[in-house]
Amino acid sequence: MITNISSFIRNRAILALGLLYATNGLLLGIFFSSLPGIKQRLGFDDGSLGLSLFLSPAGAITGMLLSTRVFSKVPAGKWMAAGYMALCFLMMVQVNAPNRIIFWICLYCYGLISFLNGVSVNTTVNKMEKDQNRLFMSTCHGMYSLGGAVSTGLAAVFFAFHLASGWQILLLAVVLLCVLMGNRKHLLVHSELIHSRSGIKLPSFTILGISFICLVTFMAEGCVADWSAIYLKEVMHSPAAFIGLGYTGFAIAMTLGRLNGDSIISRMGGKRIVVFGSLMAATGFTLVVTAPYIAVVIVGYILVGLGCSCIVPVLFTASANIPGVSMVEGYAMITTGGLIGFLTGPSVIGFISKHAGLSKALSLLILMALLAAFAAWRNKFLVNIKKAEPELEYDETIY
Repeated sequence: MITNISSFIRNRAILALGLLYATNGLLLGIFFSSLPGIKQRLGFDDGSLGLSLFLSPAGAITGMLLSTRVFSKVPAGKWMAAGYMALCFLMMVQVNAPNRIIFWICLYCYGLISFLNGVSVNTTVNKMEKDQNRLFMSTCHGMYSLGGAVSTGLAAVFFAFHLASGWQILLLAVVLLCVLMGNRKHLLVHSELIHSRSGIKLPSFTILGISFICLVTFMAEGCVADWSAIYLKEVMHSPAAFIGLGYTGFAIAMTLGRLNGDSIISRMGGKRIVVFGSLMAATGFTLVVTAPYIAVVIVGYILVGLGCSCIVPVLFTASANIPGVSMVEGYAMITTGGLIGFLTGPSVIGFISKHAGLSKALSLLILMALLAAFAAWRNKFLVNIKKAEPELEYDETIY
């Protein structure tokens, strides 16, 4: 992993893209830490805040509908240079929103711009992987995970010094804007248009299969984030000091897996990564719902994090290499599945838990992960051909 990260950092053009992923993770980490204060300041209850947060994915869906038009006119580099700076300004207003209307507008706009940012940066990473004949999609996603972990840690330190979340986001945003300005020249070199204005096609079953795998992976991530602490507290009767360790183990495993993922993907191939990763996640959830000891449950969450860590980078790379489908269309198709899983998964688990108990509800994720493994095994766009050595001609079928 050290060699992979060192190579990643030394390549200035790649690092500039990785910092965009980290920017998104850093902003979201501070935002999630600020939610209790926003809830109190704007007078939300749990229900109204939950409904309000749906505005962000609604904005993302709007971005999906606009993406083909936007990227047929705006070069990817110009969008990245402006889009991530816009996120910084939006988050400053969002965290410090004086009323609900402004908060709602910011949530919606943040989701829209975030989706378009994701299109631009993921398609650019995929193109650079081809140009440089090496993989670094997983490391870029690891930068996002690392950014989220760092910012939640920073928030805890800031709160310990009685610095309000409004000031926290201002300080962070100023630093990020300076970094983004320093990276601007490395982003503007990507002057290509990444869409041809062709209409979005009806996806085939094979494409839907990749989208389903993305749905399951994001569903697993969302359910671990929302339900792991509750499971440890209410089902395992864990001491208060341990209830957050399930998600902590998951997040650390996810970050380490992604930072080391490019070399693993190169050796194993995309299909094996997704199949074995899904099976590992299923094994992890099996431990969670059957283990009698808290330590084993935490190990289960760690296995889920390791299993899921490299799946999404493989899917994003595959989505940009579907014959007859543009990179923007492919990204939109795959991400739609992820959005559905992330949004509906925790709610479905909650509904089942209410009627059958949380252990049985989480058992659904075992079945979903097994189905994802089967879908990956049968998918023709996920192949096991390993990455060519640097001196060989690039062969896009490796993806």
